[in-house]
Amino acid sequence: MCGINGIVRFDAGATPVSREELLLTRESMALRGPDGSGLWLDENGHVGLGHRRLAIIDLSDAGAQPMKSADGRYTLVFNGEIYNYRRLREALIRDGANFRSHCDTEVLLELYARHGAAMLPRLRGMFTIAIWDRRERSLFLARDPLGIKPLYIADDGRHLRFASQVKALLAGGAVDATVDPTSVAGFLMWGSVPEPRTLYRSVRAVPAGHYLLATDGRVGDPVPYYDLTRPPRPDDSTLEATLEECVGDHLESDVPVAVFLSSGLDSSLLAALARRKAPEGLTTFTLQFDEFADTERDEAPLARQIAESLGTKHIERRVGKQDFLALYSDARRAMDQPTIDGFNTYMVSHAVREAGFKVVLSGLGGDELMGSYDSFSDVPRWQRRSQRLASVPGLSSIWPRLASLSGGRPKLRGLLRYGPTLPGAYFLRRGLFLPEELPRLLGTSAAADALANYSPLQDAGKFLDDDVVAQEGVWRAVHVMETTQYMRNQLLRDSDWASMAHSLELRVPLVDAVLRDRFDAAHFEPAQSHGKSAVVRRVAPELPAEIWNRPKSGFGIPVAGWIDETLGHDVPQGEASRALALRVLRDFNVDLDANG
Repeated sequence: MCGINGIVRFDAGATPVSREELLLTRESMALRGPDGSGLWLDENGHVGLGHRRLAIIDLSDAGAQPMKSADGRYTLVFNGEIYNYRRLREALIRDGANFRSHCDTEVLLELYARHGAAMLPRLRGMFTIAIWDRRERSLFLARDPLGIKPLYIADDGRHLRFASQVKALLAGGAVDATVDPTSVAGFLMWGSVPEPRTLYRSVRAVPAGHYLLATDGRVGDPVPYYDLTRPPRPDDSTLEATLEECVGDHLESDVPVAVFLSSGLDSSLLAALARRKAPEGLTTFTLQFDEFADTERDEAPLARQIAESLGTKHIERRVGKQDFLALYSDARRAMDQPTIDGFNTYMVSHAVREAGFKVVLSGLGGDELMGSYDSFSDVPRWQRRSQRLASVPGLSSIWPRLASLSGGRPKLRGLLRYGPTLPGAYFLRRGLFLPEELPRLLGTSAAADALANYSPLQDAGKFLDDDVVAQEGVWRAVHVMETTQYMRNQLLRDSDWASMAHSLELRVPLVDAVLRDRFDAAHFEPAQSHGKSAVVRRVAPELPAEIWNRPKSGFGIPVAGWIDETLGHDVPQGEASRALALRVLRDFNVDLDANG
C-alpha cells in the first residue's frame, strides 16, 4: 500500500512541473508509505511522479517506485496490491518477459506494455495505477473495479494533477480549495460526499472500475472496464471454493498478516477461511471494551473461543472511552473528506499497528455480498407500504402535516414523497437530511442551486433500470445500491483513510470482483429464511456452535455512544448522526449559512 501523486503539463505555455509541489503533495501522504519514497521528473519539466512506499511485497529496493520499464518508455506509480501477480508473472515469463524484481509493480509494467488498458480485467486486487508513456506523451490512470482504493484528479486546463488523497492535492498549494456547495449538500443528505464529487469544486474522483487517458493536451472521459450491474456468471466453482480462493489470494504478503475478529459472522468466516490457507499459522485480533467487559455485550470471550477452535494466535487489546477520546481529535484531522463514519476503523487500526502488523484482513463487504443488511428487507417493504399509502386519494397532500402533528421525524414526513420508488425508499433507509431540510442549513438559494445540480434519488438509482429490477429482482437492485452508495462512498473510503493514517494496509477479501462476478446478494436470497448463519455454517462448519445465533455485531460498538457524548447533552435522541455531520463540516471549515 502506498501514496501516489503526479503532475502533467498540457499547455506548452504553462509553468514546468514544480518539484516543490510534487514533494509537498507526496510528503503530506508520508503515513501512507513510511518505508520509502521516490520522485521522478522528466528532463523538460513536462511530467513528474511521486510515491510513498509501505513495503508489503518484495521488501527490497527492487520494488521501489516510480518504476521504469526496461526500455525506458513507461514510468509507473501504483497504490495497492495485485493478489494474483505471481500467476500473472509466470504467464508473462512463459511469454518471454524478463523480470528484475519479485514485486507486483513490475508485473503491471509488463502487462501494460503488452496489453494496454486491456490488462485491467486480468487484475485481482485493490489498486490505483498511473503510467506515463514517454513515446505517446500520455498518462494512463486506472482504479480498481469496486473502488477499494481512492484516486483523485484536478484538471485546470493547463496541468493535470492526481493523488491518493484529496488533502494531498491541496497540500501542493496549486489546487483551488473552493468548497463545492453541491458536495456539501450531498454530504448532508448521505453522511458522505457522493462520488465522483469531492468537497472541493476543482477535485474529482476517478470512478471505480474506470480508466482514463490524458494525451494531446486534454483529459479524456473516464472509460468503464467493469460493469457492476452485469448479472453474476456462475461457473462450476462452489461458493466455498471461490471464497477459499479469494481469501488465499488476499493473504499474499511478505510481512505477517492479521485478521480483525469480532464475534460476528463475517469476520469469523474470514478467520476460518484464512486459517485453512495459512498453514504456518494466523494471528487474529480483537478489541475488548471496558464498558462491556463481563457483560452479555462483551464480544471478546466468544472471539477468544473462535480463535481457540481455529488454532490461531490470538491478540486482545482492551480499550475504553478515554483511549478513544485520546485518538478522536487525531482521527478528525486524518479524515480526508467529510464523513460520519470511520472512527471505529481508526481505533482498531491504531491498536493493530501498535501490535506490530502492517497488513490486516477485514470482513467489510460481507453484508453487501450476502444481503444481510436490514436494508435488503426494509427497502422493498417501505416501498410497498409507501405505494399503498400514496394510492389513497388526497393523502399525499396532507401527509407531511399529519406526520408533523404526530411528532414524526423528517423521514416519516417524506415517506410518500420518496418511498414509492426503490431509490427513494433506499434514500429514506440510508440518507441523513432530506432535500427539503437543506434550505435551513445552506440557505434557500444555495440549497436550490445544489438540488438543481444533484439528486440523491437519481444518484442512488444511476445503475438501475427497469430490466435490472424486472429480470433480476429487488434484491439485486438493493445490492447494487448498497455497493455503489454506502459501501463505496462511505465504508471503503473511510477504511482507506482510517487505516492508512496508521500505515496499515487493510484488505477486504469479501469485496472482490471475481467473487462478485460469480455470486452476489441475490444468490443468497433463498438462505435468508435462516439468515446469513446458514451460509456461514455451510462454508465454515469448523466454527463453534455458539456463533450461529449471536446477534449481528462489529467493531463499531460502543464507539457510536462515545461520539454521542462528545456532541453534548442537547442532541435529541436519534439525532446524533445529524449533529455529527454538522460538526464534521466545521472541522473542514465549512460554514453553513442559513441566510442565503
